[in-house]
Amino acid sequence: MTTAQTKRDATRTDAGAFGDTAGATGDKVFSGAALTAGVVILVVLFAVAAFLVVQAMPALLAPQDQIAGGKGFWAYIYPLVVGTVIAAAIALVIATPISLGVALFISHYAPRGLAQILGYVIDLLAAIPSVIFGAWGILFLAPAVVPGYSWLADTLGWIPIFAGPASATGKTILTVAIVLAVMIIPIITSISREIFLQTPKLHEEAALALGATRWEMVRMTVFPFARPGVISAVMLGLGRALGETMAVALVLSSGPLIASLIKSGNQTIAAEIALNFPEASGLSLSQLIAAGLVLFVITLAVNIAARWVISRHKEFSGAN
Repeated sequence: MTTAQTKRDATRTDAGAFGDTAGATGDKVFSGAALTAGVVILVVLFAVAAFLVVQAMPALLAPQDQIAGGKGFWAYIYPLVVGTVIAAAIALVIATPISLGVALFISHYAPRGLAQILGYVIDLLAAIPSVIFGAWGILFLAPAVVPGYSWLADTLGWIPIFAGPASATGKTILTVAIVLAVMIIPIITSISREIFLQTPKLHEEAALALGATRWEMVRMTVFPFARPGVISAVMLGLGRALGETMAVALVLSSGPLIASLIKSGNQTIAAEIALNFPEASGLSLSQLIAAGLVLFVITLAVNIAARWVISRHKEFSGAN
């Protein structure tokens, strides 16, 4: 072996050793950064929970007659929880099928040019501030739905949720739910579209080659593959609906808890906090923070339930 070849081999060996060392160092740095980020998230979550618990204790332990309504904290928070859940649930029922339909149209039915335009529009809608949706709801949607509410009260008034007299302003919990549905449609649609596009092409082509129609192909390949991601998208939209503040505060004419969806009344936790927090102090401030703690627990429970549902269907995940 010549001297030149020996030097070249030594150079390659040194370069390889240096590359391995650099790669190992990069792996350690990335692993440490990821671990640190995870720990920071847990610490922040624990700190928020601890702050809410400490600040809420005066309201949770206060005598009943010192809480708004004079019947104790749980009697005060119960109507707010029911109003929050009702508005978010109706919004989810309205938004989910529309979002999945739009996402499926963009990913598998629309021409490429139209699909790109619709994708951009959906992403832009997801970035609109909630106060804009609230202004749209109070200025346009609420007056527009008044005739429909009157018809519901006259025709289906025997059903408690449509009992009249209907609101003359349209500022009801059903209007709020429609606004929330419009707000979360872009979120669910955007995430679902990206998941639908990740379906393995071989699976789709195999289904079509076996004689399946396009809808049968979607039902047999796209939906099973995308199920965990779609559940995550829906839960993300539900979280947005549960915690929405400004749109609800602008649109809803708040009042006591009632069964009718077309009469003025009901309230949500987030809107209650937003409307009363500026003037709150002392025990009333602790009362609002305790309401925030309840909303925190509800949101956490929703996310835990979503993770449990996804784990049951992990065999359909694209990673597997």
